[in-house]
Amino acid sequence: MRLPARPPLSYRRLPVNRTRLFLLAAALLLAPIAEAADLKIGFVQTERIFREAAPAQKAQRKLEKEFADRDANLQKLSKQATDLQNQLAKDGPTMSEADRGRKERDLAAMNRDFQRLQREFREDLNTRRNEELAAVQERANKVIKEIAESEKYDLILQDVIYAGPKIDITERILKALADK
Repeated sequence: MRLPARPPLSYRRLPVNRTRLFLLAAALLLAPIAEAADLKIGFVQTERIFREAAPAQKAQRKLEKEFADRDANLQKLSKQATDLQNQLAKDGPTMSEADRGRKERDLAAMNRDFQRLQREFREDLNTRRNEELAAVQERANKVIKEIAESEKYDLILQDVIYAGPKIDITERILKALADK
């Protein structure tokens, strides 16, 4: 049996070449990370802006005022339906069949009207709330952009799963929105 010939010299240096190749690839991959160390990143909690910003609170008060009458009418209709239902439960056994049938139809009609009005109320309120929140979002985005440009941020993030307090600039945004 014959032993194979010795591999050429270039193959014997293969582990050293692999190591050099790995180090070169690592250097190329890590170069952008080294540049990223100079990045200035900020984070804004959008939910907090919608909850605490002065324009958002003003919009909330405006919506409450705008829909107060309709809400009061719904509450009044709900109370009337509850009163009629209680009257039927209390006096129903002693009422004539015709009176009880009429009151049950009135209660059913009242419940249908209440549900329809309540659904319309919710739809209108949601539409108006979305309009107001869009306006708040637009103002907040302008303020965020102004702060990003004036303080030389490279990246501002919104709605991430986690961001440390070091990069959270929400408080500055809230103050800027309150000043305007």
